[in-house]
Amino acid sequence: MNRQGLLRRIVTGAIVGVGLAAAVATPAFADPAGPTDYLSEVRSVEPETPTIDVGIIGGDSFFEMRVQEGTEAVVLGYEGEDYLWFRSDGEVLENQNSRATYLNADRYGNEGVPDSAGADAEPDWQRVATGGYWAWHDHRAHWMQTARPFGRSAGDQILEAVIPMVVDGEAVEVTVISTWQAAPSPVPMLLGLVGGVIVGLGAWFLRSRRLPPLVAAVPLVLLALAVGLAQYMSLPAATEPRTVWFVLPLIAVVSASIGLVLAMRQSRFAADAALLLVGAELAIWGFVKRDGLSAAIIPTSAPFWLDRFATAAALAGGVSLVAIALWWLFVAPVPADTSGRQAISDSTGPSGSPRPAHP
Repeated sequence: MNRQGLLRRIVTGAIVGVGLAAAVATPAFADPAGPTDYLSEVRSVEPETPTIDVGIIGGDSFFEMRVQEGTEAVVLGYEGEDYLWFRSDGEVLENQNSRATYLNADRYGNEGVPDSAGADAEPDWQRVATGGYWAWHDHRAHWMQTARPFGRSAGDQILEAVIPMVVDGEAVEVTVISTWQAAPSPVPMLLGLVGGVIVGLGAWFLRSRRLPPLVAAVPLVLLALAVGLAQYMSLPAATEPRTVWFVLPLIAVVSASIGLVLAMRQSRFAADAALLLVGAELAIWGFVKRDGLSAAIIPTSAPFWLDRFATAAALAGGVSLVAIALWWLFVAPVPADTSGRQAISDSTGPSGSPRPAHP
């Protein structure tokens, strides 16, 4: 296959990979925990009820509840209707005729509510979980507007609300408060941007030393994978964490591995194409996580500064690698082979040599 045909296949593969990444990055019917500037906390459970355990996930994204086996609890919706039923056998049922079921489908309650749902409607229970555990967007536990609270500033309490429930026939009130958090330090983001640029410069430098440029990208790819896995695994399945957090870096790891093998086999052109794909996956991963660069709280078990550093480094490094790979693939002249000699021409024309060819 000639260079043009190989280029067409490689670029097509890169586009397919980027398209797959974009599809994974936007999962349907999911509203996972995201970065936020507000911290919600459970202030009190009255009366104290040791058979239930409640808390907040992702700063203020999800209200979670675990009920001990043998205990029955019903969480009430926004109109006082039965919304969630934690049965004594561990099954968790959701009332499909409760308005809360649809309003809680996303953080800001933008889902439409069917006419059949209402406080007076007969409950229609559907199982959503087992094991006595569930987590949901409860709008009584977080700030509901995209705009900042008027007249408030960082450090101020912005809401206090009660989530009512009935536990073993006894009324229980869970009080939740939320506080506006100060903006994070920009230092990790700035260091990450610098680190990403250094990765790009390292790839360029290694090319001149006849080493695989992908070697420079390996630490960044592995860091992104570790940070993405930490974020995905730190959230319960009920919150529908985004697989893109670790799938994109994983694809980059595979692409880098293939590229290094191709480079060792002196297939520099294919290795450059792999570098293009690695850079694209890193850049998309950083773009997906960009909101965490400025938010006070990130839904992850990893240190927030590390997450911000990795995100910024992936953005800057990914863009740098893409630009370098495109230059090498489309603009730069064909390099000499590994022995330092120019590639042998396929031309059958005269060579221009003063010595006649052997018969």
